[in-house]
Amino acid sequence: MIAHPLRAILACLSILSVLPWIPPAGAVPMTNDPKGFHDIAWGVTLTARPDMEPARTGPHISEYRIKKESPTFAGADMTSILYVSVDNQFARVVIRYHGEPVHRRVLSYMELQFGPLERIPGQMARGLNQQYNWRGTDTEINLTYQASTERGFIFIDSRTLAPRFNDHITDSAE
Repeated sequence: MIAHPLRAILACLSILSVLPWIPPAGAVPMTNDPKGFHDIAWGVTLTARPDMEPARTGPHISEYRIKKESPTFAGADMTSILYVSVDNQFARVVIRYHGEPVHRRVLSYMELQFGPLERIPGQMARGLNQQYNWRGTDTEINLTYQASTERGFIFIDSRTLAPRFNDHITDSAE
């Protein structure tokens, strides 16, 4: 015998109402939005900066690095720091690093600068692939660490300009 559909729905709702509420995993609200990176505001033209040199240029997307400076962030040496522009507007920073000690230092710095991570029961804080996010009004930060290769990647994005990178991704391999 099949139960009345309304009874089945009410039974499901009553079961769901007694389960504990678990907040969805996502970005931590940022406590200190930098509105750019290292005193360079989102949207500025990087070609006009004498301290920058092109690393790779394209018709819409270009990458730059600081001249005569070894890449450092969070008080540690990084593998690379690239400043990326879309349509000649500064929109993203890509930071690469290597090593567990550097990762611990970077993660500690990020929590100090942008807000502590929410330690939700069941959330994996250690493991082969770790991902952390902070979201501010103007900036979003994504930190990914691959424990098996000890490689870390940080993407610091302008929330208004970074979506424009998608406009320049082709749908074909032409």
